[in-house]
Amino acid sequence: MKLKQKIGLISLAGAFVASYVYTKIYIQKEQRQEIKDVAEELAYAWRPKLDLTLDQVHQFENLIIEYTIKKNEILNSSLGHEKQITKLKAIQKEEHQKLRKLLTLEQFERYLTVSRQLTQKS
Repeated sequence: MKLKQKIGLISLAGAFVASYVYTKIYIQKEQRQEIKDVAEELAYAWRPKLDLTLDQVHQFENLIIEYTIKKNEILNSSLGHEKQITKLKAIQKEEHQKLRKLLTLEQFERYLTVSRQLTQKS
């Protein structure tokens, strides 16, 4: 293969890689915005149920975003079903620890109660 052909193939491969990376970044940006929008809605929906302050709403929203991303990574991974469940339980425990620091004891207990009720309905 001639040098010009090799350079052409390398350039073409580079263009494909750049295109792939750009597409991934664009899609992730859209997904992040969608997650942010849903997280904001959820945080404000929890506000009256838990009597959250505005500061707590914003922190709650950030936690929703953080843990939604972590849970989605696990669910979209190639891990087996059992490993996914184990990892999701660990993530939920970590999430609850952070929520416990954010909320008062009364708010946290109410959060657990309402969460259980919502889980049972679905």
